[in-house]
Amino acid sequence: MKDSNYVKRTQKDYTMSFKLSVVQEVESGLLSVTQAKNKYGIQGRSTVLLWLRKYGNFDWENQSPSSMSKTPEQKLLELEAKVRLLEKQKNRLEDQLKRSDDKAIIFDMMIDIAEKEYNIPIRKNSSPEQSKPSKKNTKKV
Repeated sequence: MKDSNYVKRTQKDYTMSFKLSVVQEVESGLLSVTQAKNKYGIQGRSTVLLWLRKYGNFDWENQSPSSMSKTPEQKLLELEAKVRLLEKQKNRLEDQLKRSDDKAIIFDMMIDIAEKEYNIPIRKNSSPEQSKPSKKNTKKV
């Protein structure tokens, strides 16, 4: 008999900020993958592992034991892998920045349209001088 409260979730059910928060907690050692899964009610263990691979700072594809001394070739390969990882992270951040910029432009356009359609000022027209203190708020000595 199946649990009637069980609801299968997808990656789209989790916000980007939530995913990054979980990744940060696991990478900083505050939680293990299993603890994060249990704490936040994430259904699959592989979900957290996927987020770590996708959004984390550790290069999962090019792991190597650090206790052994490395040859110059191994060091070069590690550096190349690190460059690839940084490029991947840079591209992800550039994509997020572009999406944010696009959203800001769209929101500006929506405000312009709303101001024009409803003939009301939505944006504050603030002057360089901020509000001056009123006589009521000044203390008497």
